[in-house]
Amino acid sequence: MTAETAPVRPESPGALIRRRNLSIGDPLLGWGVRLLSWLALAAILLMLVDTALHSAKLLQHESILDFLFGLSWEPASTIYGAVPFVYGTVVTSILALVLAVPLALGAALLVNEYLPTRVAAPIAYGIELLAAVPSVVYGFWGIVVLVPVLRSFEQAVSGSPAGGLPILSGPVPGPSYFVAGVILAVMILPIVTSVARDAIRATPRLQREGALALGATHWETIKHVVLPFARGGIFAGVILGLSRAIGETIAVLFVIGNQPQVNASIFAPGYSLPSVIAGEFAEANQPFHSEALIALGVVLFLISFAVNLAARRVVARFEQRAGGADVR
Repeated sequence: MTAETAPVRPESPGALIRRRNLSIGDPLLGWGVRLLSWLALAAILLMLVDTALHSAKLLQHESILDFLFGLSWEPASTIYGAVPFVYGTVVTSILALVLAVPLALGAALLVNEYLPTRVAAPIAYGIELLAAVPSVVYGFWGIVVLVPVLRSFEQAVSGSPAGGLPILSGPVPGPSYFVAGVILAVMILPIVTSVARDAIRATPRLQREGALALGATHWETIKHVVLPFARGGIFAGVILGLSRAIGETIAVLFVIGNQPQVNASIFAPGYSLPSVIAGEFAEANQPFHSEALIALGVVLFLISFAVNLAARRVVARFEQRAGGADVR
């Protein structure tokens, strides 16, 4: 006996219209996303080309090498060297990472792994609220509160035996690389903490339970399972914080001291790339002064681009290793 085949019911007009809309909508969405991506890339390239063209007039006065490796910045004498500002940006950004990353990782582990939810949620919310504070408020707080407080600490350190090291030597004027690094550490803390929390939270529950079932303690589970799994995400958060530290302008302008010179001591005043552009562009009335400041903007753009490109490579390598570990 052969079973009777059920009659095929024709699709309703509404179903046909919905299917037709879906078949048209998917390609449109794909092309729309591609178009927006290319527009974003074109805007970045246009910005870079435009700033490079505006700064090209500086080549009439000095070569690229003289500008990039020059140690002096004297607009009145038409001497423009970028090294003091690149140095200040690097020093303050490294100080911010040294201070912020341990605190951010500790806060992420505390909130995710140790505290109960009713206590962890307000603490996490309070840390994330730091990102909502305007940078000018950080600058005012730094110059009014932080500089006097840290001046005593800087004087104590520079007057101790550790002050014999060039990096910790005095005299201490107040505003300095160190104060700027502390301000930046506070500003990037919520970014690094938030990304680290998300990366730690993404650790598979089965891996945690497997480690605990094999006799590992809570800390051993964190050390050997959670942190290795989350290291790619944690590193991505660190790079996001570094990018924020490199590009911060107003808060650093208040507390770094605004002296275009290279100082070995972190307690000495200096300048950074964003802060010198903001501080001098409105009064750039010397020959080639504005062109030199625009050229500093190009240097800042290239540094940020290089940092993010290197970070993407490192994160991709972490993910590749994690995928290989899962396969094994």
